Amino acid sequence: MKKDYPFLASDGEILRISTYFYEDLFTGKTIIFVHGFKGFKDWGFGPFLAEYFAKCGFFVLTFNFSHNGIGDKYSEFTELEKFSRNTYTREIAELNEIISAVRNNYFEFASKSPIGLIGHSRGGAIALITASGRDDIGAVATWASVSNLDRYSARQKQEWRKNGYLEVLNTRTNQKMRLNVALLDDIELNRAGILNMGKAVSNLHCPLLIAHGDQDLAVPISEAEQIYEWADKSKTELFKIFGTGHTFDIVHPFAGTGEKFERLLQKTSGFFNKYLM
Repeated sequence: MKKDYPFLASDGEILRISTYFYEDLFTGKTIIFVHGFKGFKDWGFGPFLAEYFAKCGFFVLTFNFSHNGIGDKYSEFTELEKFSRNTYTREIAELNEIISAVRNNYFEFASKSPIGLIGHSRGGAIALITASGRDDIGAVATWASVSNLDRYSARQKQEWRKNGYLEVLNTRTNQKMRLNVALLDDIELNRAGILNMGKAVSNLHCPLLIAHGDQDLAVPISEAEQIYEWADKSKTELFKIFGTGHTFDIVHPFAGTGEKFERLLQKTSGFFNKYLM
């Protein structure tokens, strides 16, 4: 059963949340899915993975960050001004609020359950950083995660400062999407602190699954290997999926699952069943 929530964050912003849950199948474990840059909870594989894990007995929560650009139309970027003001630290704070809401019984059945995080692409980094600062996350799985949040060249940053924004193209929608200097300020102020991925992964005390396609052109598999190098090897597995890319052969609008994505789902489900206690 799917249920939608408009969740009011502490700063007054709205986080649109969907939960998936089958009471008769529930095993007492929760999964939160964290989308990436230019991503959203209803993109491509989002609803499918949520239904899959719910039918495996998990309470599943998917959500849109408040400034991801998606408004009331769940698959259209209609809030580009908000998108331009988004920052990494905002996303970390919002994920923390959602986890705390789960713990405080905002959602049915999940308050005392062990929580696992799945983060795709940039969402993998946000999940890792958030989990490293908490003691109530049971396990983390990253799918095609970035290993570095400072992904811009010196020349890009110079132009960014000069113009007051950096423009990125959404190749799917053909929209030109601006990033204001708030994101650049966030990177420069916090790259040695909260946004330092090496420190975050080294400080992670729960089991970690790093899944990545070897043909990923958006985030090279070398970034998965870097995360693995930082991690505690006794609690970490690097799962390479050969012959697939950044979204594991899934497209938007969703056109069906495939062998590579099914392997990823099975691996992730087994990982959480093993480590969420």
